[in-house]
This record gives sequence, C-alpha cells and structure tokens, in this order.
Amino acid sequence: MKCMKKYFLYAGLGLMVLSTSCTKDFDEINTDPTQYVPENFDANYFLSNSQRNYEVAITGYSGPILFQSGWAQILSMATVTGDYYTNSDKYVESSNTNSYVQSSWNNAYRSAALANEILINKANDPDFVNINAAATIMKVLNYQYITDVYGDAPYTESLQARDGNTLPKYDKQQDIYTAMLNDLDAALSSIDPSKASPTADVSSLGGDVAKWKRFGYSLMLRLAMRLVKVDAATAQQWAEKAYAGGTLAAGEDVYIKSDNANGYGNGNVAAWLVTIDFYQVRWSETLIDYLKTENDPRLSVVAEVPQPGLANNNNQALAGNSTPAAQLGQPNGYDLNTGSAFNIANSPGYPGGTGTGADATPIGKYSRPSIAVYSSRDQPAFAITYAESELLLAEAATRAWNVGADAATHYANGVRGGILALNAFKAGAVSDATADAYASSHPLDAGNALEQINTQYWATTGILWNFGEAWINWKRSGYPELTPVNYPGNFGGGNIPRRQPYPVGEATSNPAGYAMGVANLQGGDKWSSRVWWDQ
Repeated sequence: MKCMKKYFLYAGLGLMVLSTSCTKDFDEINTDPTQYVPENFDANYFLSNSQRNYEVAITGYSGPILFQSGWAQILSMATVTGDYYTNSDKYVESSNTNSYVQSSWNNAYRSAALANEILINKANDPDFVNINAAATIMKVLNYQYITDVYGDAPYTESLQARDGNTLPKYDKQQDIYTAMLNDLDAALSSIDPSKASPTADVSSLGGDVAKWKRFGYSLMLRLAMRLVKVDAATAQQWAEKAYAGGTLAAGEDVYIKSDNANGYGNGNVAAWLVTIDFYQVRWSETLIDYLKTENDPRLSVVAEVPQPGLANNNNQALAGNSTPAAQLGQPNGYDLNTGSAFNIANSPGYPGGTGTGADATPIGKYSRPSIAVYSSRDQPAFAITYAESELLLAEAATRAWNVGADAATHYANGVRGGILALNAFKAGAVSDATADAYASSHPLDAGNALEQINTQYWATTGILWNFGEAWINWKRSGYPELTPVNYPGNFGGGNIPRRQPYPVGEATSNPAGYAMGVANLQGGDKWSSRVWWDQ
C-alpha cells in the first residue's frame, strides 16, 4: 500500500511537471519550425532571392539569349533545322518555344513576388525603410522588364494569390508606367541613411543605401525615356526628376553577382558553353562592323576568331585570334543545312571555312565571344550601368531637357563608362587611359546625336550580354537601323519581333485578364504587335 501510494505520488508529481512543462513551452511545441512567423522574418534573404530570380529571368534559356540576342543582331547563329537558336537568329519556332516564351514572365513575377513579401511583412517597420525601398526597386525592375517584353500585364492585382485572387486583371501599360514611376518616387523619397541597410545584397551595390538610391533614380530615368514618343512632357518631367535625385556615378554599374560553386552560375554563360551552342554562337556582322568602323578598343577584348578547324572551333579552352583586323561578324539569318538556299556558304561575301575533311568548319572564320572574357560561369548579370544612365542623359540633353551637363559631356561619360564596364567580366580588360583616349577622340556629333547615342547604347548593352535591354531600347529609339531576317516560316512576318506572346496558359487559366491584355495590343497577341509606348 505504501509502495502504491508512493507510485501515485511520483506519478502525480510527474504529471504536474509534464503539465507545467507543456504550458511553459506550448508556443514552441505548437509552432511549425519550417514556417516563418512575422517576428522571425528576415527580409534580407528575400531580397537576395529576388535578385537571383531576376538574374534568371533576363539570362540563359529563360529567354533573352534565345530571343533578343539575335533580334537585336548582337549575336548570330548558323543553326541546323529545329535548333532552339532559330527562335533568335531567324525568328523561327523550335519545339520548346512556348516554354521559352513563358520563362521570363514566370521568373520575373517570382522575383517580384519575393520582393513583395518584404513589403507585406515589413511595411510598417520604420527600421526597414531602406530594405523596403530596395524591395520596391526590385519590383519595379521586374515589372519594367515584363511589360516591355509582353505589353499589358497584371500589376495592381498581381501577387495576390495568398488573398485568393488568382485571376488578376491586366493593367494597361500606360497605367503600369504611371504606377511604377510613382512607386519608385515614393520609395526613393523614404530612404533614410540612419536606418538599417540590406545585409544579404548579392548585387554589386553591396548593401550601400546611397548606391541603391542612385540605382533607383537611374531606373526612373530608363522608365522616363521609354515614354519619349507617346508622352514627351511626362518623359521630360520624370527624366529631370531622376537627374535631380542623383543617378549612378562613374564606376557604379549594377549587376547581380554569380556564385557558380554554390549553384548560382550565370545563365547566359551556362547556355553558351553547351557544346553545340559554343560552336554556333558568333558575334553578328552588324556588331563587329560597327566596332571595326569606330576603331572601338572593345573589339580586341570581346572578339576572337577560333583557330582553324572544327575541333579547334569546339575547344572551349583554346583561345582564338583577337587581332582587330582579323575579326569578322557572322551575317544573321543563315543556317548549316546542306542544300539550303540560306546555307551560310551562300551569304554575300562568304569568306570560306577552315580545316579540311572531317575537321572542316564552314563558320571557322567568323568571330565568337572571347573565351577569356565570357567563359566564366561566375560572370555577373548586368541590370543597369552608369554608361546606360549617362547615354540616356545625353539623349535628354539633346532634347534640351534640364539634366545638368550638355549632351556631349554625358555622351563622353557614357562611352568611357561602357568601355570600363567590361572590367566586371575580366579585371583589367581595358585601362582607364584607353577608355579616356577613345572617348576624347570620338565626341558626339550634334547633327547625328540620337543615332550615335542609341547605337552606342545598343553596342554597350549587347557587349555586356544584357540582350533584353539592347532590344528594348532599339525598339524605342530605332537605332541602329537593322535589316530584318526573312527566313522561311518566321514568326515575325519578315520583321524583327517587337514583343513576346503571352504564356500559352494565360488564355485558359486567366481568360478575362488575357482578353484585356490582347485587346490593347496593336495587332493582337503576336510577335509583331507593338506595345503602347512602341510607336
């Protein structure tokens, strides 16, 4: 009996201890350790993930290297029938075109959604104003890319699936631009140097709040200049505001860093280093001719002619001849199909191949991107550069807008900055003295300013492999003047594509929204249709 009483006593004490312990640790025990709660939410890591997804959206097989690189005639691909690069160089669909079409859309919205999580969870936290501003900049950067590539798109009702809205309306591009500019303005005005800076920033800005602010104003300038043909007064208003706020300074190029060792390699490089891609992808005749005509010092840095023979052309460890006089751009729109009228051997001025017998290659004399500069998977992905910002300011000054220095000064800054930006790919690729000398000896010609400025913009963004921006600004400015490819069966109707169609699932998953988007396109959901500002 005494033993039984002792047992119940110990059992009761144990129950009391267990009960007390459960009450004490109730919240911890009943909290899913795999889920974040607001007080444990670290906004910084959502920022870095947003940056990474933006990099995925603008590089590699997500789209630009397979579409805009050839549309803007930065790259040229002598392909065989059915190869996925026919989407780019010849405007001809391949078996995976629909997948490529939707990849930029999906990844850019994913990037915007990650940035938006910061704003949802930290909107009222005064200590996070700078991280919230950075998140807004990332959202706008993604929406700018989406709407410039596709046209009208979800904006005001986007990213609301958590609230049950899975069928967002499509906003008109004009309204999207108004919202983006206002959102940027509010975010940049909120930045407070006394508050916390981003601590997981994987861009070249390194969490520096002052640099983020200048990045934001340069993005505002980019948006403003998109409007010059549809609303010049609004374009001027926002361009002048951007300049007054302070755009990127010399050497401040904004790019997303890659980390290949941990699975975050550059998408463009990963695509290019696929064996068949490495062999087929060359610089276009349009770009190489421009660099040679201008005696541009970047030519010997970015281009090389492979050593003779098919094996050497495919050898990713074997550098080619970088002598400027030897460089030869490959014409766009030709293939490697035997007996084809569009076979590269039938192109005007065909120089002949290299090698003999089984080691022969018909494209051996055409320039490819330099291995020393472009083959590292740790290459950064550029979002916007000081050079782009200065060239846009040069155009604004040409239009007699109030942006400080005159057009010639901004242009010289842009030329110099574009040359030096290559050093992010390969340290010491071009010296300050070389850039200074070239900019001084190639001043702006006032009688041909718009063409000169925007052709320089095209070359700079193309050389930095920001293919989407090279194509988008070409659409806006019309420079350089490009001759479209008219390859059989092309989806451009003999014209350079002006947009990507909406992802195929949009018509069935969100038919009302999709119908709104298509209704405002000039020609419907086609590659040849123009978005609102593309006049």
